[in-house]
Amino acid sequence: MTSDASALKNESAIDPVEMTVADVQAAFSHGSLTSEALTQAYLDRIALYNPRYVALITMNPDALSDARAIDRRRAAGEKLGPLAGVPVVVKDTMDMAGLPSTGGWRLLSERAGGIDLIPATDSPVVARMRAAGAIILGKTNVPVLSATGSHASDSWAGVTLNAVDPGRLPGGSSAGTATAVAGSLAVLGLAEETGGSIQNPASAQDLVGIKPTFALVPNAGVMPLAGSTRDVVGPIARCVRDAALTLDILAGFTAEDPKTVAGIGQRPKGGYAAGLDANSLQGKRLGLYGPGWRDRPLSAEAAALYQRAIGELERRGATLVSDPFKGTGFADIGRPAKGTDHFDPTGMESIPYDMDRYLKRMGPDVAIPSFEAFVKAVASEDPFAPTGVLFYMKDQRQLAAGLADPLAPPDLSDFIAAKEAYLSIFNDVMAREKLDGLVFPQMRDELPPLIGPETLHETSVCEINIAGLPGVTVPAGYYASGAPFGLIFIGPMWSEARLLSFAYDYESATMHRRTPTLSQ
Repeated sequence: MTSDASALKNESAIDPVEMTVADVQAAFSHGSLTSEALTQAYLDRIALYNPRYVALITMNPDALSDARAIDRRRAAGEKLGPLAGVPVVVKDTMDMAGLPSTGGWRLLSERAGGIDLIPATDSPVVARMRAAGAIILGKTNVPVLSATGSHASDSWAGVTLNAVDPGRLPGGSSAGTATAVAGSLAVLGLAEETGGSIQNPASAQDLVGIKPTFALVPNAGVMPLAGSTRDVVGPIARCVRDAALTLDILAGFTAEDPKTVAGIGQRPKGGYAAGLDANSLQGKRLGLYGPGWRDRPLSAEAAALYQRAIGELERRGATLVSDPFKGTGFADIGRPAKGTDHFDPTGMESIPYDMDRYLKRMGPDVAIPSFEAFVKAVASEDPFAPTGVLFYMKDQRQLAAGLADPLAPPDLSDFIAAKEAYLSIFNDVMAREKLDGLVFPQMRDELPPLIGPETLHETSVCEINIAGLPGVTVPAGYYASGAPFGLIFIGPMWSEARLLSFAYDYESATMHRRTPTLSQ
């Protein structure tokens, strides 16, 4: 057998399951693996399992050629970054030049009989992943308009299943990204959150997710629900280090998204991954979940798992402070919408204005060039109607003006008042209690069944989405049923480096995450 044939045989035997960025780069540096071979291994795995799990809905036809280009650059001795040659996925709602952004809606998908929205340029986050050399395998499934944090069951492409437990909700709206990463259909993926859409699917599928501070990462070119107020892009990964490496690529100013000027000077020197410390919990003070934050109790089993996690954190040297928000009025700020478990849509009044700007950014040849045209194109399924996917917006008093004149900057006075109230109390509590962060169970009870009326019962969505605070999820065990139990570390604005290090310490000490087994 020739040396070339031997190399091909070794590459074809590669097992991509649970590969981390460190594993991939070690194989590249040893010469035992090429990006092309790894990309093919993931494409083969997608072909095998995606028909059942429906994680990816649009494939990148250039994935293999992009991988070959990275291999040539590496062979030529070029110094490449940690994500170069690493196969990843991105959420459907993130514009990728030449590929449709469907929002999970049959009306916005030519394959489902609707109208394709084809962007002329990449969104900044996709452009940054490409520039880092990541190999984008394809785009992942979402529910219609990313309107729920629980599932992707109403998508034109089919129902996304949870890779850990297919009979339970996968989390949303970044369901496809979470399933692709949990099921090892990619090394890592990009997600986006307005109301839990990073933290919910990450926690539901036993993964690490970073919900960044608002304006740290650009969200231009990402189909919005609240682009001006709440929307954030962040990574979902199987380990903290991979998530941190991805945030190193995503974070930072771009003139395409002027609000990112707020993040200048806020990134840590050396990057997020470089600061990970497996002893970072030692001597830290962390606040615990309680009715002062939100007056919604944990289930008995969730409380027991949380108590176990508290013990694990204490053994790492942390001091835990019970219900530090008690008596502050923090829990009274939110205004959950009728018909939801605890979802406050404040800030989403900007959707007509944000959607108009998003459509115009797509380019002069896009099939739906404005919000006015969008309304006409989807008139048969009005998302704001009582039976529409955005039904919970009907009581937002400032929405009507935005719908009437989407070109006018929206009235966001209710959102600003809520954000200021949250931040004022949050910052006061952190200072008074000398807290370094908070650590909550990300959900109040175990995952509901995939089929049924229940949604996910989270602990932290509306509060940190409106306030613009960061959060990092990390696996923390399992219910007796096998459903994942996860923690979320929450901190002040721009505290991602600290939260990631806390999660890294906890992850390194506990190693709770198990490898799921997929079936065809």
